[in-house]
Amino acid sequence: MSEILVLVDHVDGDVKKVTLELLTLANRLGDAAAVWVGPGYEGAKDKLAEFGAKKVYQAADEELTSYVVAPKAALLAKLVQDKAPAAVLVAATAEGKEVAGRLAIKIGSGALTDVVDVTDGFVGEHSIFGGGIIAHAKVRTGTPVIAVRPNSVAPEAAPASPAEEQVSVELTAADKAAKVVEKVVEEKGERPDLTEAAIVVSGGRGVGSGENFSIIEALADTLGGAVGASRAATDAGWYPHQFQVGQTGKTVSPQLYIAIGISGAIQHRAGMQTSKTIIAINKDAEAPIFELVDYGVVGDLFQVAPQLTEEISKRK
Repeated sequence: MSEILVLVDHVDGDVKKVTLELLTLANRLGDAAAVWVGPGYEGAKDKLAEFGAKKVYQAADEELTSYVVAPKAALLAKLVQDKAPAAVLVAATAEGKEVAGRLAIKIGSGALTDVVDVTDGFVGEHSIFGGGIIAHAKVRTGTPVIAVRPNSVAPEAAPASPAEEQVSVELTAADKAAKVVEKVVEEKGERPDLTEAAIVVSGGRGVGSGENFSIIEALADTLGGAVGASRAATDAGWYPHQFQVGQTGKTVSPQLYIAIGISGAIQHRAGMQTSKTIIAINKDAEAPIFELVDYGVVGDLFQVAPQLTEEISKRK
């Protein structure tokens, strides 16, 4: 089968969930070949093998991570030239989409971004207008470069014994134009990362204030989940924007999603509608969110949510 390159998204060897999704998708279409850039591979090789990497191209030169984005695009361009893969898959993150654009220009190809699925023939599926319309697109010239939105594909373990090959690329002056001068480790609490959490509890306009988000946090902590927020809540300054779930925020696909005080505008639904089980608490019985849920509670969130938290705590 044709080889498909997958750019590994990792932080110092900690492989992001989206990479496992990309490997799963690549193996549906061909043979997944992971591209590792920077240090930390030894601690991650078992994870890549578990999720089906048939081959790993390892570029351990730290210089490749000393500059912003461009070296990864240069490395991928060299691999496309040398290995002639059927396609290149990257994560549709801010960095991943820039890599995709730079790579497409370097290899004279086209790029698809914010794809939610890829079918035979490397046809990309796009969910647009808040999920109201599904569009399909295909790269007509050269090797397709496809940026896939995180949480669009369920990762599937497919144990393999990948062959490893050391690769490198000579960087040009242009590749070194933007240098990383400092890295700051973001302080994280005990809650899981929003985009990778199995349980997400989100609050919306109905929560009423930033102080009231303590209700959302208490329930999330009891369940061992992450905290999310609607755009209305983040725009009001009640919760930081990095926790926004929705079309212009983050896309989540947990096993359980609890929407509290969220009406269910199409913008929000686009970011969470693929969740396996959805529960909503809202005092408005006509709220659009109830069209989407598996279980709905019509009631005052200030009474229902604390009771739910208390009951779960009793059963732990």
